[in-house]
Amino acid sequence: MAEIILSADWVCRDFKIGDGSVVNALKNVNVQVEKGTLTILRGRSGSGKTTLINILGALDRPTSGSVVFQGEDITAMSEKKRDELRRFKMAFVFQSVALISSMTAYENVEFGLRLAKYPYDQRAQRAGEVLKNVGLEKRMFHRPGEMSGGEQQRVAIARAVAHEPDLVFADEPTAELDTATGLHVVKLFKELVAKHNMTIIMTTHDPSMIDIADKVYTLEDGEIVE
Repeated sequence: MAEIILSADWVCRDFKIGDGSVVNALKNVNVQVEKGTLTILRGRSGSGKTTLINILGALDRPTSGSVVFQGEDITAMSEKKRDELRRFKMAFVFQSVALISSMTAYENVEFGLRLAKYPYDQRAQRAGEVLKNVGLEKRMFHRPGEMSGGEQQRVAIARAVAHEPDLVFADEPTAELDTATGLHVVKLFKELVAKHNMTIIMTTHDPSMIDIADKVYTLEDGEIVE
């Protein structure tokens, strides 16, 4: 029987806007994510994908409902515990790769390992290993400005997975890439799932990406639809 690593139960998220009215960004969302799978949250801009991934990744709290990660209700945790969860057990890949421009690819990954308190004597080997896994062994001493958009996104992925998190979130990681490069990035995610038993949740509005996923949830106006 498949292990459920994360589940969202009846999650709602409301926002108050300037005139005092309330926007229902998420409405009774239920999601289950199996360990060692690639799950895609798809939908058009404004459908609630980013709001949902922020709640699943403990970056935001729901107005109501709960999110359970590895058997613990993360919506009930203190901010300190949620911060530790994000730092050690989760990882994030964003649309804007958020690399440090003055650092090489290797230094960006090694810096992420330092933040995650990865063992000092293993950081160099691990940084080189994950950059090789994403096909950048010959580019690891180049800075982001010397790399293509696809290469930068692969560095961001290497940095995210280097400390061996239990769950990786990727919010529109292919939005700034052309279709061919975007498909390459998603196939890379799939390889990480298959070869290293990683669990990845990714948002996208691109229908060409969904055939690669193990499971797809489609959002419309803040609700999961078939």
